[in-house]
Amino acid sequence: MAFLQWRRFLFFDKDLVKQEGSASPLDSLCDVNISVCSCGKGHLVFGDLDGNVHTLNRNLQLHSFKAYELRVTHLYQLKQHNLIVSVGEDEPGVNPVVKVWNLDKKDKSGNPLCCRIFRAIPGNKPTEVTCVALHESLNFMAIGFTDGSVMSMKGDITRDRHCKTQVHENSSPITGLAFRQVGKAMFLFVVTTDNVQSLNVSTKDCTRVQLDQHGCAVRCSALSDLSQDNQFVIARNDCVYLYQPEERGPCFAFEGEKKIIHWYRGFLVVVTKDTKGVSRVNAAGLDKDAVDINILTIYDLENKLIAYSAPFPDVLDVLAEWGSLYVVMGDRKLMALQERDTQTKLEMLFKKNLYVLAINLAKTQHLDSDDLADIFRQYGDHLYNKGDHDGAIQQYIRTIGKLEPSYVIRKFLDAQRIHNLTAYLQALHRLSLANEDHTTLLLNCYTKLKDGSKLDEFIKTREVIFDVETAIKVLRQAGYFDHALFLAERDQQHEWYLKIQLEDKKDYQRALKYISKLPFTQAESNMKRYGKCLMQHVPEETTNLLRRLCTDYKAASAANLHDEGLVNNVNKGNAEEFIHIFANNRAHLKEFLKHMTEVEAVCPMGVYETLLELELRDWVRENDPRLKLELLNRLMKLLRSGVFSNDIDKALIMCQMHNFKDGVLFLYEKAHLYQQVVQYHMDNDDYAHVIETCKKFGDKESGLWEQVLGYFAGKEENCKPYIVEVLEHIDSNNLMLPLLVVQTLARNSTATLASVKDYVIRRLQQEQQEIADNERMISQFEMETEGIQHQVQELKSSAKIFQMTKCSVCKHPLELPSVNFLCGHAYHQHCFETYAENDSECPACLPENRKVLDLLKAQEQTHNLYEQFYNKLEHSKDGFSVVADYFGRGVFNKITLVTDITPTRKQAAGMDPSIQRELLFMPQGGNS
Repeated sequence: MAFLQWRRFLFFDKDLVKQEGSASPLDSLCDVNISVCSCGKGHLVFGDLDGNVHTLNRNLQLHSFKAYELRVTHLYQLKQHNLIVSVGEDEPGVNPVVKVWNLDKKDKSGNPLCCRIFRAIPGNKPTEVTCVALHESLNFMAIGFTDGSVMSMKGDITRDRHCKTQVHENSSPITGLAFRQVGKAMFLFVVTTDNVQSLNVSTKDCTRVQLDQHGCAVRCSALSDLSQDNQFVIARNDCVYLYQPEERGPCFAFEGEKKIIHWYRGFLVVVTKDTKGVSRVNAAGLDKDAVDINILTIYDLENKLIAYSAPFPDVLDVLAEWGSLYVVMGDRKLMALQERDTQTKLEMLFKKNLYVLAINLAKTQHLDSDDLADIFRQYGDHLYNKGDHDGAIQQYIRTIGKLEPSYVIRKFLDAQRIHNLTAYLQALHRLSLANEDHTTLLLNCYTKLKDGSKLDEFIKTREVIFDVETAIKVLRQAGYFDHALFLAERDQQHEWYLKIQLEDKKDYQRALKYISKLPFTQAESNMKRYGKCLMQHVPEETTNLLRRLCTDYKAASAANLHDEGLVNNVNKGNAEEFIHIFANNRAHLKEFLKHMTEVEAVCPMGVYETLLELELRDWVRENDPRLKLELLNRLMKLLRSGVFSNDIDKALIMCQMHNFKDGVLFLYEKAHLYQQVVQYHMDNDDYAHVIETCKKFGDKESGLWEQVLGYFAGKEENCKPYIVEVLEHIDSNNLMLPLLVVQTLARNSTATLASVKDYVIRRLQQEQQEIADNERMISQFEMETEGIQHQVQELKSSAKIFQMTKCSVCKHPLELPSVNFLCGHAYHQHCFETYAENDSECPACLPENRKVLDLLKAQEQTHNLYEQFYNKLEHSKDGFSVVADYFGRGVFNKITLVTDITPTRKQAAGMDPSIQRELLFMPQGGNS
């Protein structure tokens, strides 16, 4: 692209470098006869024709030292190291000397230390140096000569011994050198007046590649930065060319006689001779014959613009340091070019409505996404105000994620701009930044445009992310049921799919088929939700699906399952939870419940109860005796199956409500409610079954005979045979007191004394016999008591003679020392000490004595508890709670002490408790 087509801007501010704290120009260089310039590491470096090197720091302080005897011809200041490599002459003739100066070290005279000196002679004959190049690693240096030779050095350039030198011959004078590292390879660009080539100096043979057959003049080559991929740049009068190590790159048609080129922060700085400068010289008031006018132009190759262009008198060099460009002019003045900040540049472009350039500039300046979005917004607003809505929407699309979508949407809500709005909303969805409202709006745009292809593309592509539920709602509302169904099925929105099929399309068969393909949990939940509707329209198919769902459900399509291994699992629904679906459809409900009870070993209780209720209703309504008998058999089979064993109440209530006698009696017996069985027969005045029931269950519940006696006693008709039979059972089992029997029968006016005469006589005889037995036992106890009292008195008043001859333990003859007890037992002393638990009790009598003592202690404790109980009961406001508390503590439990009474202890067992206590606590033993 010709540079004449590029727009020109003033992105740099020009200012004359002045003395610090003064308005006058810098005059420290006025007396320096500059021959060469360089810069780097915070210094501007100048060499003069008197052999001096001058360094200018940021404070504009000039430091000089003598480097050569005659003159300095070349300087190279490294950017990352405080080193200067100079080429000059110490003696007349062609004899260039290279010196390496370390500015951080000083010699004895205070000048920078010269750490290396060597002569630059490529061959046997000395020749003039044309250019110098170094790599920042300090391991590579190259020197070009007028005879076409290039002397490359590899190694530490600050030391002689570690540096290896190679010479590369060319046919034309060398005009430019530059190093570029690509990975581990180091390339040296070499420019002559006739060609451009690259040398791989990191290899032994130094592979050479010729890149072009045209060269350039001295100081017309430079190495670009990363913005141009570190390409090598040369400038000829017709064009500027860029090169890679292996090939030639692009070129730019910048015409003019080039004197100097430099690369600065992504800009190409070109100094050309002004061939059309008469008008400029006159306008500037300069003497055309006194000075040469040069044009300094700064090109932005990436953005295709001219960032700065201005005439300068007699430019010696252009240096880049301290964030600015410094133009060294022939009158030894410095002109600083300071790049304007990015915001200022953008404002200049905005004023000219050059938004494309502004965007490109912002990208090259690496502005963040927020700043870029703001430029896109301004560009979009500009195009919108011009009426270019298509172009505006493209810029607004580039603001997505930064600019609030409502800002754009409001601008394009007009029906005439619905296409633009659709494009913006599509972009929102592609970037997954759309919300439910955006999805709704986009789908409404599609439906208004009636653009079926776009709608299909939107909903059927997986690349666009949107809220599926919102899309289904909008499509359903707009009448696009098939599209809504597609989305619902694809994204497994089962509820929406079924809603549309059942409520909008009324396709019940397809809805049921869809449910049958779902995994178990989803199929179950949807059947609970939509089962009533399906049962109303397709009852047979719905019942069949429910059968599968509650027995061994497997999805019709295993592909819908996330894990194919789940297909083999047994999934069963709870049949009780689906009973409500069969409302107003008793036939299918009964069929479903019968199937469940036949197939499943155990069903929920609600299944059996509902089936029982349905069977009972059919039994009540059935008039055909044969069918009624079949229903009765089925009902009894259901009741006898044992399913109601743990919950008989509901089944019993249902049988009672439907007056199902056989079921009621069976359930009474099952629940051991024998009194209710008897009462049922009594309510029906079925005397024979009343007696039969008492005979059958009387041994399990004795109160039945009392209940029946009271029943017959209350009858006014003659029930003598039944009363006699009841009395015989009462008498044989001694179930009631005679007085209670007589009082019960006294209520019956038809019952006579003759009916109870035999019973009364038998009872009187039994009681007389019991009285006689009690009197005999009393006499016996009195005699035993007198004997014990006499024995106690005898032990208290007279001496006890111990006549035992054998030990009660070992049965051997008794020998002294021995131990005797009042109870009549005697022991060897060693036997007593071995078996006795203490010294005061007889080992043989100790177990029996302990039983009696424990009994007495328990009686005392019980006596105390009784006293506390009656005391609390008397003063408590809630007597029932006191009784319940003591009942739970076992106070009313009967305590029985079982002891084995030996013949020798029979009399003691029948003693009065007070006498027993005296015997137990008398002195029981002594040593003899």
